[in-house]
Amino acid sequence: QVQLVESGGGLVQAGGSLRLSCAASGRTFSSYTMGWFRQAPGKEREFVAAITWSGRNTYYADSVKGRFTISRDNAKNTVYLQMNSLKPEDTAVYYCAADFSTIIIVVAAMYDYWGQGTQVTVSA
Repeated sequence: QVQLVESGGGLVQAGGSLRLSCAASGRTFSSYTMGWFRQAPGKEREFVAAITWSGRNTYYADSVKGRFTISRDNAKNTVYLQMNSLKPEDTAVYYCAADFSTIIIVVAAMYDYWGQGTQVTVSA
């Protein structure tokens, strides 16, 4: 069982930055692929970024590539999402997710564990 708690959301102006954190419980955090997803009002949850257990492999949605960076610290059981050059269209609730896997996963339904989400609002 893995429990995930996101933090770091907030209100920021366009062009600004935020860093989201996702703290995980459980001794086997380093065995999990971690992902970030987001959901805007009236829209489906969409993939943002993912990172494999070692941190060696990452993958990003085209909409955030070059602006967002996913990373993890297995010693701290934490995954991060550094978000730069934020745009109003990045406004959403951001969720982290975990799956006991060794590969990149971009499909939400394949993740077994989810956090409660953190709100990110980008003003124009």
